[in-house]
Amino acid sequence: MSSLKLSLLVTLALVLVAGCSGGRYQISQDRAPSNAPDLGKLEQPRPRYEPPSKQGNRDYVVLGRNYQVMKTASGYREEGTASWYGAKFHGHLTSNGETYDMYGFSAAHKSLPLPTYLRVTNLDNGLSVVVRANDRGPFHGDRLIDLSYAAAFHLGMLKQGTARVRIEALATEPSPAPLLPKAQVNQYLQLTASSNEQALKQLADKLEQQYGVGSRLLLQGGLYKLQLGPIADPFHSREMLETLKASGYPGAFTIYESSASPETFVR
Repeated sequence: MSSLKLSLLVTLALVLVAGCSGGRYQISQDRAPSNAPDLGKLEQPRPRYEPPSKQGNRDYVVLGRNYQVMKTASGYREEGTASWYGAKFHGHLTSNGETYDMYGFSAAHKSLPLPTYLRVTNLDNGLSVVVRANDRGPFHGDRLIDLSYAAAFHLGMLKQGTARVRIEALATEPSPAPLLPKAQVNQYLQLTASSNEQALKQLADKLEQQYGVGSRLLLQGGLYKLQLGPIADPFHSREMLETLKASGYPGAFTIYESSASPETFVR
């Protein structure tokens, strides 16, 4: 064998060894992305019912410790420390067989069924975000949940790396429609009332674009009432109501309007 061929073979072997020495991940230390998109424009997930994933929902052992997966997330609420994971894990498989996207609103939890929709609130600054748990972890210290890079951004915890949070499971089981008058045809979500008509019109335009639904202003008792709608689907109406309550309109409520009567049915 010529010295040139031998040299090429040795070089190739070194390249292969170097490629294998890094293990599963191409990056040894986790970090933020070098060129992130405008995270402020990313849309948070809408909680919806999903059956348990085929993968990631069995009891398991990590580092010699046994973990039992909860049968249901109903009523789950806990406070603890959150961390985030980013570029090192981006593009790799999650515990339930999906692909981790650090620009999505996802999370890793040690025992919740996968997937589970959660509301995570930063107890230090009051910011909150909706995430979808689809991975296992974190297995570091006393941390409660690992958040995607995008979720951590919206909670204002990227620089600190960790934060005190409260996590709450969001109900996604289809619930029966409320008892309504038979003649009910329209549903509206009332957000706020004000004497400043122009300000409410500007807010209405913004919300119409954000939620893809119409709006109206009703003048009653000297106040303009901003209502989004009409919304035909009761389930979609309930979803939107919960989203609005969590987005700065805690007093929002649903109005059921009957075509057979000028009365409105308020709930």
